[in-house]
Amino acid sequence: MSERVELVWYGDDVAWYDHGPQHPLRPARVILTRQLIHDYGIIDGTRVLETPARDATFDELLLVHDEAYVDAVTRAGHGEKGPWGRYGFGPGDNPLFRQMHEASARVAGSSLAAAEAVFSGRAQHAFNPAGGLHHAMPGRASGFCVYDDPALAIAWLLGQGVGKVAYVDVDVHHGDGPQEIFYRDPRVLTISLHQDGRTLFPGTGSVNELGDGDARGTKVNVPLPPLTGDEGWLDAFRQIVPPLVEAFEPEVLVTQLGCDSHHSDPLANLMLTTAAYREAASVLHDLAHRVTGGRWVAMGGGGYQWATVVPRAWTIYFAEMAATEIPDELPAAWLERAAEEAGGSVPDRLTEPSFEDPGPEGVVDVVERVRDTVFPFHHLG
Repeated sequence: MSERVELVWYGDDVAWYDHGPQHPLRPARVILTRQLIHDYGIIDGTRVLETPARDATFDELLLVHDEAYVDAVTRAGHGEKGPWGRYGFGPGDNPLFRQMHEASARVAGSSLAAAEAVFSGRAQHAFNPAGGLHHAMPGRASGFCVYDDPALAIAWLLGQGVGKVAYVDVDVHHGDGPQEIFYRDPRVLTISLHQDGRTLFPGTGSVNELGDGDARGTKVNVPLPPLTGDEGWLDAFRQIVPPLVEAFEPEVLVTQLGCDSHHSDPLANLMLTTAAYREAASVLHDLAHRVTGGRWVAMGGGGYQWATVVPRAWTIYFAEMAATEIPDELPAAWLERAAEEAGGSVPDRLTEPSFEDPGPEGVVDVVERVRDTVFPFHHLG
């Protein structure tokens, strides 16, 4: 298998996935991430390349989504009047926007392009920073998400004959879409580390959501209490993710790398720093090589400090995927551009000091409950 790594670029030939200037999901976070990766020189044109995205086809979208829903997304995005509220659209999280289907199909197609690169052996690892829209359901939009690109990538891989896929979701919000879509499918292990759903959208993701039928035990949730810091989060991550992925023996690792767990994020209450993302990236990279022969498909996800946090976090992950050492000091040209777009200063280093406080004692209890509840299904002590 090639050791090539690919960054899948959304492209400039289609409308951006953009809910509007007042919405927290800003396209600038993806654009600034790409620019930072380039300014660091990680894309070398031989081993590490940028790959153009494509649109997901209608039939590919139907791998996960209902035909009536795809039709509604298309018509609503072209300005037609209709009962769009029944599909999850309206003021708030999921406002209608022009060319909504085209933009959403490009996000989905970007993740499919990443999956294709890894499945074909053209690349070992591939990253789509525009993706990770993990709240969308088969028949409705949810949580800023129209089409569920992680689920589509997984469904596509299964359709190509992949026997088992492990999906690891580190977004601060529960990865409810992939869990729901594959709840009865034993071929898909989903692991979501998130802020406890009793305190945050979407309100799901308890330890007892385990999957149904033959899939029972393959849906894993680690609901962490608010104010959990680096030490507590990383301890939970290390104790749960590697043993379960190793025991499941997937052929491909798919990850959603939301960075809204950062302590400064305005929409949640965990207390992570970018130092935690560096450690998580290293663990995931090691897992991919030890368990899946290097096959690793990654997507972006949440993260609403679009200039100060998201580009740094996702560049840390991509540099790890590319096995490229980069200086902690951010490139001057990028700092100037980011500060101009943000209208203020941005941090000048990739990583910041980790908080010594691990967070609430409840983290230990959550980890013990997950191990007691889930590990026996996988013959783990």
